[in-house]
Amino acid sequence: MRETNINIRVELDENHVPEKLYWNAQDGGIENEETKATMISVWDDKKKEALRIDLWTKDMPVDDMKMFLHQILLSISHTYEKATGEEDVAQWLEDTAETFAVKAAIKM
Repeated sequence: MRETNINIRVELDENHVPEKLYWNAQDGGIENEETKATMISVWDDKKKEALRIDLWTKDMPVDDMKMFLHQILLSISHTYEKATGEEDVAQWLEDTAETFAVKAAIKM
């Protein structure tokens, strides 16, 4: 069996707030790439719940965070459609993402 790794390295300040984030993806050709935010979700099959790690640096601009979250909402709609084949629910999720974009003043 083949294995690969995706790693996140976090530099913290004295209050344990992320100052810098770096990620590596062996198969993606990503090595010590700096980023301002990451959201990781894993499925706990025993508890039937999603576990999350949400990290962003203290210098992440609020407008960038809004765009990041908007793009995540859009990707959830695409993943939902791929996983379930339910186009109507996926479209509703995409519409919800667009409503978010308007309310968050990302799109007019």
